Amino acid sequence: MATFFALKKTSIPFVESADNDITLSPLLSSDSVSIQVLLVASHVVVIITLIASAYPLHNGIILPFDIIQEGREILQLSPAQLESRMRSAFKIRTKGFGRTLYCYGPTSYPYNIKEHQQKSKHNFPSFSVTGTSCALQCEHCSGQLLRGMDATLSPDELLSRFSEIAEKGGTGALVSGGSDGQGRVPLLRFGDAIAQGKEMGLDIVVHTGIVDESTAEMLAAASVDAVMLDIIGDSQVMKQVYHLRDGVKAIRASLDILHAHRLPIVPHILVGLNYGELSGELNAIDMVSGYDPAGLVVIALSPLPKTPMEHIQPPAPETIGRIMTVARFALPKTPLLLGCARPMGEHKIHTDRYAVDSGANGIAYVSQEGVDYAREQSLEPVFQDVCCSLASQAYT
Repeated sequence: MATFFALKKTSIPFVESADNDITLSPLLSSDSVSIQVLLVASHVVVIITLIASAYPLHNGIILPFDIIQEGREILQLSPAQLESRMRSAFKIRTKGFGRTLYCYGPTSYPYNIKEHQQKSKHNFPSFSVTGTSCALQCEHCSGQLLRGMDATLSPDELLSRFSEIAEKGGTGALVSGGSDGQGRVPLLRFGDAIAQGKEMGLDIVVHTGIVDESTAEMLAAASVDAVMLDIIGDSQVMKQVYHLRDGVKAIRASLDILHAHRLPIVPHILVGLNYGELSGELNAIDMVSGYDPAGLVVIALSPLPKTPMEHIQPPAPETIGRIMTVARFALPKTPLLLGCARPMGEHKIHTDRYAVDSGANGIAYVSQEGVDYAREQSLEPVFQDVCCSLASQAYT
């Protein structure tokens, strides 16, 4: 069956016949016009071929990726079928972003493998503006993740640490903290310090939690380099794990506010937050797809000691790979990252490989085995001791 296309700028119809020859429609017959249309048509076919690598074709018509329906199908594929879909996802990544795999090692944690060693702990540390305090006490964290950050409880303390980073030739920092009872990190009073850190030439990324207008306005005025927040797509999980009512509604409102202020949004999708089981991850990807994020980070439940989820089985590496494959198809033009918050050991090694196969642009704290595997897939690892939320800088 012939497929018809309408050229928006020329309004000249043309036909792709069954044997792939491009000819004029019967409406036109001039030889000179035919040559021009053939030239234009050849470019259109190239564009369509590129788009088709990201989107399926049905009877010659390009269809967008249905995140919920096709995402569910990817979650149910056999391993052999999944491998096939991952090959397609990998092609999207190499066509759209080339073959560089960015390997991130922010210096809040020591990270050394055979291939790479951190040079300075001052390059990209993490700061908590609340110390180890967090009102929410989420089931998966209970404030434990804050213990890995340096406490900066006042704007003066934060500014002093920014000065130290700049003096020692560092790149920047993550500013985070525990949440209040409404899920918000109390960043507003640190606005002047953050702005002054930016004036020092530092890259500053923030983890905000739920955002209000005043905080977004402050972050935009300071020109922060990335705004991170966890995206949860299941209201019950928000209530049971994050202890927040109307949490999904609040997350969507936060995305609206951040987008309105043209801030670089880098959402985090936490796989297995529902006590190790999938629940709402596809909804979360679907939610962020409408906001043109600067990057998308996939992380996974890592059961921590002294938390209610201490003995929960984390999601399998293959499950994380399936979610990343959905994300790659859903956001073909967005840098896709495997973040630092995930299980370690053998689990990490296998997850690194799935991240490569599913078309990730970068991996935080990648294992040496992951680096070796990336090279086997003809990718070129490039190491940066910064937060992976800065990935979009590599493509601008």
